[in-house]
Amino acid sequence: MKIAVLPGDGIGTEIVAEAVKVLNALDLKFEMETAPVGGAAFDVTGHPLPESTLKLAQSADAILFGAVGDWKYDTLDRPLRPEQAILGLRKAMGLFANFRPAICYEQLTHASSLKPELVSGLDILIIRELTGDIYFGQPRGRRIATDGHFPGAEEAFDTMRYSRPEVERIAHVAFQAARKRSKRVTSVDKSNVLETFQLWKDVMVEIGQQYPDVALDHMYVDNAAMQLVKEPKRFDVVVTGNMFGDILSDEASMLTGSIGMLPSASLNSQNQGLYEPSHGSAPDIAGKGIANPLATILSAAMMLRFSLQQPEAADRIEVAVKKVLSQGLRTGDIYSEGTTKVGTAQMGDAVVKALQG
Repeated sequence: MKIAVLPGDGIGTEIVAEAVKVLNALDLKFEMETAPVGGAAFDVTGHPLPESTLKLAQSADAILFGAVGDWKYDTLDRPLRPEQAILGLRKAMGLFANFRPAICYEQLTHASSLKPELVSGLDILIIRELTGDIYFGQPRGRRIATDGHFPGAEEAFDTMRYSRPEVERIAHVAFQAARKRSKRVTSVDKSNVLETFQLWKDVMVEIGQQYPDVALDHMYVDNAAMQLVKEPKRFDVVVTGNMFGDILSDEASMLTGSIGMLPSASLNSQNQGLYEPSHGSAPDIAGKGIANPLATILSAAMMLRFSLQQPEAADRIEVAVKKVLSQGLRTGDIYSEGTTKVGTAQMGDAVVKALQG
């Protein structure tokens, strides 16, 4: 089982180190190879995704990814910014299906910004299409406008686009995932305004007919954003496009108490995947040893389940995380009175101990 370890920038190195520690505590054999990515790679090679890093990722069974980005790179040309590394990996490896579970652990209901009764037992799976939509659509750029409200003024433009095959494949992923859960899919679109999402909705209806055992409903993205905070437990599997999924998954993460608790998986058609926490590089706390590593540790569990075919090991890690939370151990982002505040390495050590206990 070959794992490409790409820690990246900011707190990425700290949280990935704890996930590796947990993986090494399992009675499994891994081949792990580390490479630079993001700003760390730019500093060494002049590019956020060096060819050697991409080749390593493509040859691995799975990628354990930290985070990329730092304010000091904001003045670089866009193709050289750290964030282009993750976009480049998604495109080059065909990582079209992003799984972002939003689970509110019983021990953390108090940490949510919503009332405990609204989030207790919350378990949503957001499936985001990851390689299409406005983030990758062409043409894009900046120019001098020749029409519109202000001809002669500088303008910027991006193109939102989806093809039928792109929507079909993410639809199948969503319906198949729902079959393993509560058999309910909510497709989120903006078909009342956007032609792109009228096609999306039409295709979802067609593919849904192939899954008569799964209930399908549709919701406009603005209403979905409202319902996530009004009645979040109405959702089970949510499937949507790249931009809407980016926004809604971060909103859903805060229902759970902290984005520091949310893992994610990005898979291609061969189940080769990139696994990363849903949060960013947090350069303001990098090096302080206070970041929450649990999202990365839980991402490693998803890696074991989806790409490495080790579901029992994945279960062990998830049970260990719950055990640590039940013991009252908390990093600063989920700390509350009556619990014990610990640092990044202490939390990783506690998960290892729970695994071995």
